[in-house]
Amino acid sequence: MLTTSVSNFRKDIKSYIDKVINNFETLIINRGKNSGIVVISLEEYNSLMATQHELSSKKNEKRLDSAIEKINSNKTFKKELISD
Repeated sequence: MLTTSVSNFRKDIKSYIDKVINNFETLIINRGKNSGIVVISLEEYNSLMATQHELSSKKNEKRLDSAIEKINSNKTFKKELISD
């Protein structure tokens, strides 16, 4: 995670944006006491929104928890895909 001030961000905006995008960094731009913004890449934002959607209902959350439990306890199986 990177942190900077608004002034420093303005001085080197391209470099900060490149680090956020290319290195999957999160950038916090401080604006004073308990004030600021967070900059993340579009890819990271889309991932967060997809996760939020998947966890938006108890039914989805239980289904995902069940799948994770099966993977962690090696209770998975493989199926061959049918090709034409």
